[in-house]
Amino acid sequence: MIYGLGMLESGITFDFGQLVLDAEFARMIKHVVKGIPVDDETLAVDVIREVGPFGDFLCHQHTLQRMRSQSQPEFIDRTMRETWEKKGSKDVHQKAMEKVRYILKTHKPEPLPQDVLDKIRAIVIQSDLQ
Repeated sequence: MIYGLGMLESGITFDFGQLVLDAEFARMIKHVVKGIPVDDETLAVDVIREVGPFGDFLCHQHTLQRMRSQSQPEFIDRTMRETWEKKGSKDVHQKAMEKVRYILKTHKPEPLPQDVLDKIRAIVIQSDLQ
């Protein structure tokens, strides 16, 4: 269980940008915990033989076909500084807040079913009576 997403200052402060970042970190953790498949295809012994010692594995088709299955962060930018600066030099929190604003502007939550609303209303009424 991951606890405290979006919380700062020991839970005294809540930050929507931090929530979005923490959700990304949780996705990355879940990806790692899921494990790495080890089989003939992922071991790629034939590719290792083909490329040989000191060869270029990064440009090999086998690598290119599989690299996207690894963790693909939305906010962490691993590009070179010059490229990052050309893209606007936004830090992870700025990028996360852009996503927060987009979600708040566009998200249309589905309404709760009437039976759920009735149960909630009953709980509230019951607590008022006590």
